[in-house]
Amino acid sequence: MANETLQAPAIEAVAKAKHVRMSPQKIRLVVDLIRGKRAEDALQILRFTMKRASRDVEKVLRSAIANAERKAEDAGASLDVDHLFVSNCYVNEGSRWKRLRPAPMGRAFRYQRRTAHIVVGVAEHHAAAQERVAAAAAEAESQKGVAGAVKKARKALSGQKKPARKPSKK
Repeated sequence: MANETLQAPAIEAVAKAKHVRMSPQKIRLVVDLIRGKRAEDALQILRFTMKRASRDVEKVLRSAIANAERKAEDAGASLDVDHLFVSNCYVNEGSRWKRLRPAPMGRAFRYQRRTAHIVVGVAEHHAAAQERVAAAAAEAESQKGVAGAVKKARKALSGQKKPARKPSKK
């Protein structure tokens, strides 16, 4: 156990779009194009894909990237968006809208409008996470030295020692 290297926590974020008014089968064609790609490359692929579903998937991907940036900001870490990749993305079937269409002789034909739930997750590459943690540790170490030097300089300038405290009588 002593030889185990500590893994830097990679920043992960997820975005969802529910009840998108399109068939899940049509959206899966677009989602399959970006699975596992870098976030920047995935945005370019979606931008130039000639499918209507690409607009919805692009919107969800941008939201996931923004969520990752916000999560890093809240954690006090610096996140390079160039190191994000699409870690998981999938499309589930949403609720169906049941509709009726008039038919001959006073009857009605029933049809269904399908909806979909789109889920896109982005994550920071593990090598980038280790670099980020190492940079943060180096920054903290450099600040620690500066703070210690400032304290020493103030102490030298004041030239006075702190008065000893008298023991309290109980």
